[in-house]
Amino acid sequence: MADPELEALRQQRLAQLQSQYKGTGDPEAENQKAEQLKAREDAKNSILSQILDQAARARLNTLMLCKPEKGRMVENYLLQMAQTGQICTKVTEEALIKLLENVSSRTQSKTSVKFDRRRAALDSDEDDL
Repeated sequence: MADPELEALRQQRLAQLQSQYKGTGDPEAENQKAEQLKAREDAKNSILSQILDQAARARLNTLMLCKPEKGRMVENYLLQMAQTGQICTKVTEEALIKLLENVSSRTQSKTSVKFDRRRAALDSDEDDL
């Protein structure tokens, strides 16, 4: 293979990888997706600011920084409750803490370790005989 052929193959492969990485390559479609995502985020933030007081909102933001998955789960739960009409007043920090405890107790499974000393032959009483 000559150098120009190799360079042409490299350029072709580079263009293929760039098109896969960028998606469709259509900047208008990408801008539209970005605008839709921004609109959804704005709507979500608007609803959360209406149903949470400042202290609860600060706690939720702190949770989002520490544990993003758990924070998103709590956000979605709050949004679902707001949309179904289960929340009629602003959620205080204490109510949010109780909600977080409920979510934590549901998601965490209790683990226990059982150690059978007889099978492991670690009992030193048999050595004394």
